Amino acid sequence: MSSAVEAEAMKIERESKAGALWRRQVLAIMRLEIRKNFWGRRALLMYFLAMIPVLLLFALTTLDPRAHEDISHDWGQAKIIFANIYEGLILRTVVFFGCAWIFMNLFRGEVVDKSLHYYFLAPLKRSVLVAGKYISGLTVSSVLFLLSIAGSLFFLYMARGYPANVHYLLDGGGAAEVGDYLGITLLACIGYGAVFMAIGLFFRNPVVPALIVYAWEWLNFLLPPSLKRISIIHYLHSLVPVPVSEGPFATVVEPTSPWLAIPGLLLLTLLVLVIASRRIRRMEIGYGNE
Repeated sequence: MSSAVEAEAMKIERESKAGALWRRQVLAIMRLEIRKNFWGRRALLMYFLAMIPVLLLFALTTLDPRAHEDISHDWGQAKIIFANIYEGLILRTVVFFGCAWIFMNLFRGEVVDKSLHYYFLAPLKRSVLVAGKYISGLTVSSVLFLLSIAGSLFFLYMARGYPANVHYLLDGGGAAEVGDYLGITLLACIGYGAVFMAIGLFFRNPVVPALIVYAWEWLNFLLPPSLKRISIIHYLHSLVPVPVSEGPFATVVEPTSPWLAIPGLLLLTLLVLVIASRRIRRMEIGYGNE
């Protein structure tokens, strides 16, 4: 009996040491990848994408002398306009292509640069490498696009004026609305990030699969209800604080409850990451074929 207890204790100790090692390796990969993603030559495109909605809201609310008056007098319409910009431009274009650029390059960029073998030669599990790279990409994309949303909302709220904003944010549900936009953006980075990292692992030329996913997400409003749910944008659309019409040709489907949309999106992300981890275990590098 005592030997069985001792064996179990030794097993727990080994697993604890392994877990601590994996955490240190993930953190080391994150630090390296975040520096590369924020300061590397490929970072310029994602900075440009993140600035687009901020500059657009700045132009709409500052350059037009009547903008402050129009927004103050018709705040409801201003919120609808921003909701359309958020779904049409920010989610479906800026965040989509930003995540595609960041996450597809996590592995595909290493292959192009002929540097992935350095990771493969290191004494670490490949699933740990997937975790470290994914978390680094998620950190970069989340920080960048959450700041983009915050900057866009800043110019929108600034145009309305200080006293009205204080009341709206504190007592009118404005703080929850801002939190919803930030939360949806984070979920978009989580979901799209996993999909695009997997695409970068499975396809030698990831551009074509990324464009197919883009078309699927954009045409989601035309799909039958059963196919609508096989997309990320459907769940994100269900969570927006200000409902946006999908047009007269859209297929009508009930929005998915947040209690199902958020866990469903997270489960999809986990499934894709598991598939990516299995893929990288069998991955062999052949730079001559690239």
